[in-house]
Parts: sequence; structure tokens; C-alpha cells
Amino acid sequence: MCRASLESEGNVAKNEALNDGIVYLMAIPYILVAAIGFVVYRMFAKKKTDKS
Repeated sequence: MCRASLESEGNVAKNEALNDGIVYLMAIPYILVAAIGFVVYRMFAKKKTDKS
């Protein structure tokens, strides 16, 4: 289905939307992992400063 819609050259907006969706789905897991890693880092950094 995706290949058939991309091979038809009539609808450029549809192709761009499909590409944007693929990039969105690819980027979200990395953003979530980075955000969780940052929160964990902040928690450990806060504990370290509280002990000193």
C-alpha cells in the first residue's frame, strides 16, 4: 500500500506526509529515552549534592 501510493507521482503532499510520519515514528523512541535518561541523571545528581 505504501509503495503503491509513493509510486504514483500525482500527489506530492501525500508522499511528504508519509515521509513526515516515518520520521516522527523513528524519532519518538529516541526522544523518550533521552528524556528518561535526563530525569534519572538529575535524580542521581540531586542525591549526590544532598549527601555532601
